[in-house]
Amino acid sequence: MGMVFKDETFRDDYSFSNSPEAIKRFPFPFDKDSYMYAVNMEPHTPVRPGSIYDVSFDVDEHYVSEMRDRALVLADDPLRCQSLPHMTLAGWDLLELIMVEKAKDYPDLFELHRDGDQWHWINRPLKIDQRFTFGDETTLPHGPMEYITRQAQGDFCVLDQREGNLWMDAGMVTTQADWSLDFDIGMNFFEWHAPVPLAHELGIFQRALKFLTAVQIGAPARRLNWTMTVNPLLDTSPENYHTWGIQKTTLTPENIGTKQHLRVELQTFWRLPRSNALVFPIRCYLISLKDLVSQPKWGRRLHRVIRDLPEELATYKGFIANRPAILDYLSQFDDGAPTSLGTWPEDD
Repeated sequence: MGMVFKDETFRDDYSFSNSPEAIKRFPFPFDKDSYMYAVNMEPHTPVRPGSIYDVSFDVDEHYVSEMRDRALVLADDPLRCQSLPHMTLAGWDLLELIMVEKAKDYPDLFELHRDGDQWHWINRPLKIDQRFTFGDETTLPHGPMEYITRQAQGDFCVLDQREGNLWMDAGMVTTQADWSLDFDIGMNFFEWHAPVPLAHELGIFQRALKFLTAVQIGAPARRLNWTMTVNPLLDTSPENYHTWGIQKTTLTPENIGTKQHLRVELQTFWRLPRSNALVFPIRCYLISLKDLVSQPKWGRRLHRVIRDLPEELATYKGFIANRPAILDYLSQFDDGAPTSLGTWPEDD
């Protein structure tokens, strides 16, 4: 049976939901009962058939609806997609990477046919059948980066590597956790990470930059990041904080299980061959607390992580005001039993 795509929303009536299968493959980010910032990089190689780590760019039941939401964001604010002039070649690199990997991993959904610079791309879920000349922007409806990232879940930051640093010089960013591409465009690695507490003092970003600037072609890396979101919002940008920030005040003991969501980002890092740029996809996954605690290990562990998280991190991640309510809810599912190491729910 082929993949079934849900018709759902990430705004207004928030009809988003995870199927039982999607819950079990959710990238729970905590491998032990406590959390502190770490580089926590590992090779982005296939792990566990059927998991989100089994393919280069995960496509799941939310694909069509997420792409529809991206189109709505871009129609309202085109500056969510920007590319400085010297990044055009990197855009073609990214287009090739995504097309090749999707066609390899999901041959029933995507096809790519290449005859020299004459390419034919088929995206069945979005009903796209496009013939174009690779390297010629006039043969596509958008620039290469925008064209392909309108068809790929998650955000994409394309980083130019020069002067021993990484520079945010292009990106498609519509599902971000309270940061702005329009503000960060042209900044270097340390500048756009400046607001993060504690990590600078621990030397986290110095080690991360050293690792990232050494990423090689054909050897991508990955890590997980996380925060909390009230309602299943993909677009939590500073530009529209006035529409989603107020929603943090709407939690009650009766609705917190369905409204409060754990938001996890699968961040991968790929060296691009022609431009030598580094592309940084940030794939957002959402799960309600109610669905999360259906996996007993996750319910117990999230309670302990949130309870013991330093105040600076809870503030930075934006849920300090709601932490008592979150803990009250999660405490019902923490029986004090030990939890096994690792993130998979069935490990217990």
